[in-house]
Amino acid sequence: MQRLTLTEDEIKAWLRLTGAAGLGPITVRRLLAAFGLPQQIFGQSYTALAHAVGEQHAQAVLHARDDHSHDAVHMRAVEWAFAPNHHFVTLADPAYPRALLEIADPPPVLYVRGRLAKLHMPALAVVGSRHASPQGLQNAAQFARALADAGLCIVSGLALGIDGAAHQGALEGRAGTVAVMGTGIDLVYPARHHALAQQIAASGAIVSEWALGAPARAAHFPQRNRLIAGLAQGALVIEAAAQSGSLITARLAAEAGREVFALPGSIHSPLSKGCHRLIKEGAKLVESIQDVLDELQPAQASLTAAALRPKYGPQHAALKTGAQIGMKKGAPDRSRQRLSATQQCVLEALGYDPCALETLMIRTGLESPVLQAALSELEIEGWVALLPGSRVARLSK
Repeated sequence: MQRLTLTEDEIKAWLRLTGAAGLGPITVRRLLAAFGLPQQIFGQSYTALAHAVGEQHAQAVLHARDDHSHDAVHMRAVEWAFAPNHHFVTLADPAYPRALLEIADPPPVLYVRGRLAKLHMPALAVVGSRHASPQGLQNAAQFARALADAGLCIVSGLALGIDGAAHQGALEGRAGTVAVMGTGIDLVYPARHHALAQQIAASGAIVSEWALGAPARAAHFPQRNRLIAGLAQGALVIEAAAQSGSLITARLAAEAGREVFALPGSIHSPLSKGCHRLIKEGAKLVESIQDVLDELQPAQASLTAAALRPKYGPQHAALKTGAQIGMKKGAPDRSRQRLSATQQCVLEALGYDPCALETLMIRTGLESPVLQAALSELEIEGWVALLPGSRVARLSK
């Protein structure tokens, strides 16, 4: 991939320009279009600058040109940029992700750690709740792994919950994953994902538009979401509450002309409300990996539909004509043949919605010790998850 090699002075000029107070990405892009590179912009007169972007922005440019109070910070960024596997990518660089040039306000500079080529692959954003259910985490990991194997790089935000599970799953797929940060690239937020970030940087890429040392601020994350949406061909939402930030990513994806996908869930779960709302508004209902590939059709997609289809709750079978979910009709479910009669009884009574223990006792007619023993065995085998509030949820198997 062709790269633009920047000198120390050129990097500092980009940092002065993009760090100027009041100059957003759109204004910076107008300046670049009018005058060329940052050093050329700083050589313009006040009159020329004001004619191009207005008096207030012209003053901001000249102040940034003469302000040396951030020289030490800029030097640290230069040292970061020259380190191995670190990339300081500007709008003038041929290596700048082409997908981001399609959004309204692409960031003038990107800090990238890892493999820059990942930002040029066919990609899918996978996002969802930070407080995901066990089933949601499992779905995120399964879908991300299979989609990455099909040639789609998985883009997400390194957050807890669905984001983290999607990254973990994609790390096992051949296309890998990209994490977009809401902080400076030298920080990891949340801190508990430090090891995950290291794994992503080793085989994929971490991206940030924020200056080194920029902390996690609430305003950063909606802006980060536009990059997640912009880098991808589509966005898949897995579990989102009615007011979830993931819906912002979905909206930004739609505005950028990307496909929007959503996994349905239980009508009783608050984490299904956002996905169901997206589906009502026109997002594609997703039951299998093939539902995504049918829309995006990446050149790398070579897996068969059978290999790409994780099992999903049969309560959604009526939502799509001809949907093939789980086992074929009449085929024996051999994975259940090893379960005891009591365990099978519990699974059938549990269904696919989270259920209170008291309700499960009524449905099965089992005494509490017998039910508890069966649930413990099913949890060990990966059939169910115990939730807060003495509730049980069934997992895909």
